[in-house]
Amino acid sequence: MSANGKPKGIDISIVKLVPRNERKIAKKYRQRIEASLRAVGLIEPLIVFPLDDGYEILDGALRYRILLDHGVETVPCLVHDARDGFTGNRMVNQLSASQEMRMLRKSLEELDEKTIASALGMQGIGHRLNKGLLAKLHPDVVKAFNANKINLQTAKELTNVKQDRQHEILKLMESCNDYSTTFARGLVLKTPANKRAKANGSKTPWTQADEKKSQLLKKLQEAEQQQDFYTGLYRQYTTNLLKLVIYVRTLLNNAEVKAYLQTNHADLARIFEEILESTEG
Repeated sequence: MSANGKPKGIDISIVKLVPRNERKIAKKYRQRIEASLRAVGLIEPLIVFPLDDGYEILDGALRYRILLDHGVETVPCLVHDARDGFTGNRMVNQLSASQEMRMLRKSLEELDEKTIASALGMQGIGHRLNKGLLAKLHPDVVKAFNANKINLQTAKELTNVKQDRQHEILKLMESCNDYSTTFARGLVLKTPANKRAKANGSKTPWTQADEKKSQLLKKLQEAEQQQDFYTGLYRQYTTNLLKLVIYVRTLLNNAEVKAYLQTNHADLARIFEEILESTEG
């Protein structure tokens, strides 16, 4: 530990390092870290704690294992003075889309896209940079995006309208304290035609809405057709039932026929009587 209370940074022989614990790591994740180390080196030092004649690794066991496999002799480390209270998770910070874009743009000042992509274990980073996105946004929207008020999907939704309309939508989102993509999309759909951005051949929220409306109308038409079919079927059923009731009543009103049925076909006679009872009134 240094005099100012911060962890002391020193280079330590890799043979003096001992992992605190071994975790099972997915092969894909290991390959990504390994690619990063090959491309740009070890950016984040290992966090260690003095233990006996060596140092216990509190954070960075996977990086240590990869460096060991590659024959690295010394490793940059930060010596931490607390062993039990340390947790590597508290140092993890998930980047937002805007923060990631800024980080990648900053990296491009020193490294080419291919090297950065290799370090991240990806084929390319163009989709992460979202080139041209910020140029389509109103300056105030850009500020809100960089401040993580609106997410990447919301920013993309706003590019469907002109910048003055983007500003209007942003103000409405601020007044309602609702920065959700759903709310933004609803406001975009309400945008007059003269404030919509040029489509450039791609589908717009309005064409997508029209398609959904057409699909809904089609389903309603199919439902109406089914309703008509079953209505007609029911009418035919009731007509046939009425004819059957008249026929059965005629049979049972004949004393000789009724007696014959009860004597020789008791089950059938009982069914006929049940039909008449269920249709009385």
